[in-house]
Amino acid sequence: MAEIVYGSELSEELKAAMKKKIEKIRESGLRAPCLAVVLVGDNPASVSYVRGKEKACAAIGMTSRHIGLPAETDMEELRKTVEELNRDDTVDGILVQFPLPSHLDQNEIIQTISPDKDVDGLHPVNVGKLYMGEDGFRPCTPLGIMEILKRMNCHPEGLNAVVVGRSQLVGNPVARLLQDANATVTICHSRTRNLAEICARADILIAAIGRPEFFTAEYVKPGAYVIDVGINRTEDGRLVGDVDFDSVKDKAGYITPVPKGVGPMTITMLLDNTLRAFEVKHDNTGL
Repeated sequence: MAEIVYGSELSEELKAAMKKKIEKIRESGLRAPCLAVVLVGDNPASVSYVRGKEKACAAIGMTSRHIGLPAETDMEELRKTVEELNRDDTVDGILVQFPLPSHLDQNEIIQTISPDKDVDGLHPVNVGKLYMGEDGFRPCTPLGIMEILKRMNCHPEGLNAVVVGRSQLVGNPVARLLQDANATVTICHSRTRNLAEICARADILIAAIGRPEFFTAEYVKPGAYVIDVGINRTEDGRLVGDVDFDSVKDKAGYITPVPKGVGPMTITMLLDNTLRAFEVKHDNTGL
């Protein structure tokens, strides 16, 4: 049976280390790192996500600033809000909670955020740095995946990695990070032929297509590292991933569950990016 690797446990360990680092920062006389979250409207899922981020900040001693705007906010007002946060030296990281109301341009807002405060790693400058191999902010979920692979004692160099999904949030950036770790990477998608055959050759399988319990045992190589990024709600109310856990757990070597798998690591890496933004600004990485 596969070893189940809980991102929730790893998340707590990483947050404990960040908490100690922030305590040292404050003891040195500096302010705590600050994450500003902009929420437009009152979408219940978005409100829940923002509360989760605020709770996570509080748990490690990081300051969070919540900027709530009405759903009818126009582009000019939202852009102005982001630009004010860009200029605010007490703010280290900026996150605009997506999705935005349909009348707002998400890509334009991403580009309005200063690359130095883009702790989601979505600004074109940071995306470019990722693909150029330069230092910059990386998207949070891919960073979390790489941390989980470390916990699995997985050394990607020379391994075959298959990433199913090509989104700019997960699929493409995690493929790049795996390449940087010297894995041989195949990116698959909805038009990939012989998908099961390709996946079954993977030493590392990243499932990120948003289809509940799609990946059964036939898609998995014996002993493989299986990372399930999917979060799906079934008709009977269950929360499941893209991987058919019960089918795969006896074949994989390591596997992440849903829930308590990749999800908790996303917020944790957001905090880590914010802390790093603070350290770069204050040049206090040695604290």
